Amino acid sequence: MNIFISNSGDVPIYEQITSQIKDMIMRGELKGGDALPSMRALAKDLHISVITTKRAYEELERDGFIHTMVGRGSFVADANMEMMKEEKYRKIEEILTEGVRLAKSSGISCEELQEIIQMVYEED
Repeated sequence: MNIFISNSGDVPIYEQITSQIKDMIMRGELKGGDALPSMRALAKDLHISVITTKRAYEELERDGFIHTMVGRGSFVADANMEMMKEEKYRKIEEILTEGVRLAKSSGISCEELQEIIQMVYEED
């Protein structure tokens, strides 16, 4: 599992881990039942505190992406399509919010922004 951590940003390390594991699950790189590295192993690989990996795993479990079995480890939860769809909506809203802020600060109208989105959507 390839997780990349940046110490130079505003995003806490546990959120970077959580986000990257969620992305791997949503892209199908990690599937239901796949074992995740132990908290200690991941902490050692990333050269971070076990407390940080514990917090990331707790977030993932709370959000329904993984489940943990005492003595056995943490595993990717079976796909909940509604949860996956909601997570994608959340990510799209996050990206579009940043785009809207940039458009407003640049004097781009809502109609112009809609045209840009339509053009990008049709090109892809």
